[in-house]
Amino acid sequence: MTNRTISHIIEPQLVIEGAGVLLRRSVAPRASNEYDPFLLFDHFAFNNPLEGPIRGFPTHPHRGIETVTYMLEGSVNHRDSLGNAGKIGSGDVQWMTSGRGILHEEMPRRGENGNIYGFQLWVNLPAAQKMGQPRYQEVSAGEIPVVEKDGATVRLVAGEYNGTHGPVTEIAASPLYMDVKLAPAAKFIYPIPSGHTVLAYVFEGAGEFSGDPSTGSGQGLVESVSMAVFKDDGDQIEVKSDAAGRGVQFMLIAGAPFKEVIVPYGPFVMNTVEEIQQTIQELRNGTFIKQ
Repeated sequence: MTNRTISHIIEPQLVIEGAGVLLRRSVAPRASNEYDPFLLFDHFAFNNPLEGPIRGFPTHPHRGIETVTYMLEGSVNHRDSLGNAGKIGSGDVQWMTSGRGILHEEMPRRGENGNIYGFQLWVNLPAAQKMGQPRYQEVSAGEIPVVEKDGATVRLVAGEYNGTHGPVTEIAASPLYMDVKLAPAAKFIYPIPSGHTVLAYVFEGAGEFSGDPSTGSGQGLVESVSMAVFKDDGDQIEVKSDAAGRGVQFMLIAGAPFKEVIVPYGPFVMNTVEEIQQTIQELRNGTFIKQ
């Protein structure tokens, strides 16, 4: 087994979305589609008083993608055009397949400590499924398995680790999505099939991510808060935490690319300009939501 090395490090950019929500964005939808099948990764926190009142994400449309929201602190109230309404709290996951079209809103609420903290991942849908039936699912914290091994604590949202499978299983890309926390001086090794896209978002501490000094990444040292993008040059990733440090915590994301041309336009990701134009026309004439 050979370790994958780091291609480059992404420093998240601050962006404003929704009704004035400040986010750290590492990946955004682009026609270049360099992180296929992953389209977007946002790290959201509403904990700076300068941001003012929590505004959230009022009703907005999606088409052609799947979204996975993972909460660490606080909660988000959800409502959509399928008739779903609920709340995802600390440790919960919300998975939504927009398919041919869905309208939804996400309104955040502070937790007991006054914080709101979490991640949203957008995963592409293949062309054959972009106009499929929309679906929505909530997964409670208690349904997400926690696996402890050799100083690693893994919360498994999707994929498999050490014989355990995550509860989110019907995403078209069949991705790996896990929250990994390493104690000081711990080591984590995970096999990744050749050709799969691999990302690691470090949000606490720092770790050595089987790096390559030629990339300028400090021989693989990745510090919070940043996203490591891996080369396709090995069949596993290896992460080590500093014995003298506080450990490291990161989201590990991996999946096989669809290798399809995409045309992203705001909350829509389709395969042609004509499909985007059709989507906009349907929004204007009131036929976007199909019964």
